[in-house]
Amino acid sequence: MPKIQVDESRCKGCERCKIACPQAVIAMSDKLNSKGYFFATPKEQPRCLGCMLCAVSCPDVAIQVFVHGTQYRFFNY
Repeated sequence: MPKIQVDESRCKGCERCKIACPQAVIAMSDKLNSKGYFFATPKEQPRCLGCMLCAVSCPDVAIQVFVHGTQYRFFNY
């Protein structure tokens, strides 16, 4: 099963990942991060397809997707 991991300290709450997710797995948190933004958080992890649209759409590289324990990367930063 794919797993989404969000780095709360990097997320600016732009909601691009939320819009890009075809399964509506990602939602915005009720809490603020250290920079004062509502950060993205996976709310229904079992529905994740592992398509990585959330990670690709994130301008802050705050999202990582792991599929069967392997982290897939489109870009090397």
